[in-house]
Amino acid sequence: MIKKHLLLLGTLAMLLILSGCVQNDFGLPSQRGGNSQSQGPSWGNQNNVDDGENIDISDLDEGISESELGMTEEVVEPKIKRIAFPVSEYNRLAKLGKGTVKGTIYVTTPSGQKVVGAGTRLYLNPVTSYSNQWYNDSYIAGNKMEKADSRLFNYLKFTAADSNGAFAFYGVPSGSYYLIGTVQCATECGYDSPKSIRIATRVTVSGNNVVEQDLSRFVD
Repeated sequence: MIKKHLLLLGTLAMLLILSGCVQNDFGLPSQRGGNSQSQGPSWGNQNNVDDGENIDISDLDEGISESELGMTEEVVEPKIKRIAFPVSEYNRLAKLGKGTVKGTIYVTTPSGQKVVGAGTRLYLNPVTSYSNQWYNDSYIAGNKMEKADSRLFNYLKFTAADSNGAFAFYGVPSGSYYLIGTVQCATECGYDSPKSIRIATRVTVSGNNVVEQDLSRFVD
């Protein structure tokens, strides 16, 4: 009888020890993750969409066309050759900042109606010789260009407009950027089917200032 009691006590002690080990392993997630979770998102991968989800290159390649990014225009060949990716220019870009860029994205139809870009994705593209070529040769001149260097996506910043077309970028480093977005418009703009109307403009951020800049254009 005494042996049975001793065996029972031994079993209970072993269960208590095992229970303590389990709690020590799963009850301290911050220690298990090391320091990797303490660092904030990098400039290139930070996404300002409300859910805080990060966007990487694979998402851009699979879910967003280069035309939507405003990197190309759907016109006939030939394609314009891009200049070599200026690594030194991008290495000099500030990675942290406190600036804000906010506004509303919309187009104005020939009848004067305002059509907002509800839920559309917008981008901040740092001004460099590389993005200047795109702005002048593609956005302004309407030429189609070769595919952008994949390294560019590490320096883009993203956000999304709300149902009223309002958008905001936070934590923007000082510097100049091309603000890019698209608005879907159909019969309101005189089209038979919905079309993506690309809009881009240049903005400059300094310190912790708030830059209010609508992204808009008239539809011919």
